[in-house]
Amino acid sequence: MEQKGLAGVFARLKEGRKHGWGVFHMGSWPMMIGGMAMIISAFLPWVTLPWIEELTGEPFHLRGTDGPGVLTLAVGCLAFAGAFVPRRRLAIAHAAIPGLLVAGIVALQCWNIVVHSIQLDAWGGFLPGMGLVLAGGGAVFLLKASWTMYRSWPVQ
Repeated sequence: MEQKGLAGVFARLKEGRKHGWGVFHMGSWPMMIGGMAMIISAFLPWVTLPWIEELTGEPFHLRGTDGPGVLTLAVGCLAFAGAFVPRRRLAIAHAAIPGLLVAGIVALQCWNIVVHSIQLDAWGGFLPGMGLVLAGGGAVFLLKASWTMYRSWPVQ
C-alpha cells in the first residue's frame, strides 16, 4: 500500500536510496534537460532571413514566440514537470507527448524553410536558427528518455 503526503515522499526517498534515484526516476535528468531546451528555444531565433539584410541593413530573425515556439514553451514546461512525477506511465507520457509534438513542429518548420527557399528560387534565403535546432535537440532528449523509461522501468 502506497503512503500519501509527506510519508509517501519519505518512503520514496528511502526506497530510492536502494537504486540511487531518490525521489526522481530514471528519466528525470533527460526530461529536465529536454524540457529546459524547449523552454529556452522558444525565445531564440527559429528562422533567419538573410536577404532582408540587403534591403534594410539589419538581419531579420523570426523568434519562436512569433509562431509555434509558444506551443514549444508550453510543452517544455510539461516535460520539465514530468521529471518530478514518480509514476511510470505518467512520466513516460510527460516525455513522449511533448517529444513527439515538438519533433513534428520542427519537421514541419524545416519543411517550410525548404519550400519557401524553393519558391524564392534562392537556396539560403531562409535559414534555420538556433532555436529550431535547440527545440529539435530537446525533442530527441525527451523521446530517448521515454523509450528508456518504457524499456527499463519495471512495471509494478
